[in-house]
Amino acid sequence: MLFIEYPKCSTCKKAKKWLDDRGVSYEDRHIVEDNPSADELRGWQQASGLPVRRFFNTSGMLYREMRLKDKLPEMTDDEMFALLATNGMLVKRPLVVNGDTVLVGFREKEWEAALQ
Repeated sequence: MLFIEYPKCSTCKKAKKWLDDRGVSYEDRHIVEDNPSADELRGWQQASGLPVRRFFNTSGMLYREMRLKDKLPEMTDDEMFALLATNGMLVKRPLVVNGDTVLVGFREKEWEAALQ
């Protein structure tokens, strides 16, 4: 299982503790130092069944600075994947990839159901 995080993010810390407390093993990946590629993101989005927009960190400063709320509706999926691949801080985190299971953000009940 791949756990993609930004180590300073409080939600990522909470999610990591949740995994550790349950003895779930994972490979840790720093989202800024090793940003997901557009192809990785596309594959994860397809596996998750979620819209591409759910992969954006909408509460992040970079998202707001770039005024993406206004720009995303005009963008194609390919353009959104390319943009996400430019900077890990644009990507919603934490991300868990476990085979065909892809979890975006940390929602305890969702993780409980998907990772048991």
